[in-house]
Amino acid sequence: MNWTEQLILLLVSLVANVFSAFAGGAAGLLQFPALIFLGLPFGVALATHKVASVALGVGATLRHLREQSLERNFSLFILAAGLPGVVVGAAFILDVPDALARFSLGVLTIGLGVYSYFNKRLGLEHNPIHRTRRGYFLGGLGLFVVGVLNGSLTSGTGLFCTLWLVRWFGLDYRRAVAYTLVLVGLFWNGAGAITLGMLGEIRWSWLPALLLGSLLGGYLGAHWSIIKGNLWIKRLFEIITVLVGLKLLF
Repeated sequence: MNWTEQLILLLVSLVANVFSAFAGGAAGLLQFPALIFLGLPFGVALATHKVASVALGVGATLRHLREQSLERNFSLFILAAGLPGVVVGAAFILDVPDALARFSLGVLTIGLGVYSYFNKRLGLEHNPIHRTRRGYFLGGLGLFVVGVLNGSLTSGTGLFCTLWLVRWFGLDYRRAVAYTLVLVGLFWNGAGAITLGMLGEIRWSWLPALLLGSLLGGYLGAHWSIIKGNLWIKRLFEIITVLVGLKLLF
């Protein structure tokens, strides 16, 4: 790549990851299509994007750990439930036609934003629920499905995790975004990147600009989400979900 293309990648990655870290997902809304637009095949673009997304998790982790808002046992539960799904999704996506899956995911993603918009108090207060054996079992199944989507489709799957943590477990948006960015961004995407890297191809020469943009964007977006609070996160979450859904549909 020439320096102009590297600069484009850096700017796209920075903007995409700032919004992603603020709203709790959707770095792939801008970053993944940019990789395809600049010439990478779908499978190579997906694997390269997954590696870069790990830096988003690193940047967000550096900021959110200062707030000490993550529970260790709950974090381990999210990892245990979601990581197997990520590996399953990443292992199968390279051989699966994605047109129908993307259409269905687009409709569902728009539904997330609409659902959040019409539930005015959703995610504005921290009120933990479903912390029983049955609640954890059903919640874990939901996280496994989100993990499959995360491993197989890149656009907006972090948003599913954010809303699932808000809706099923009663977290507010700020805490849910923190869990999504640290656990999904760092560990789920890391597992997906390793799986896709073993089965496919990563364009390593494109990664310096992507990693720098993801790292800085993750930190800045996480910082602003902590400062602005739940209402701002909720509104941006609703906007981003509709944009991601439209992008998947069209």
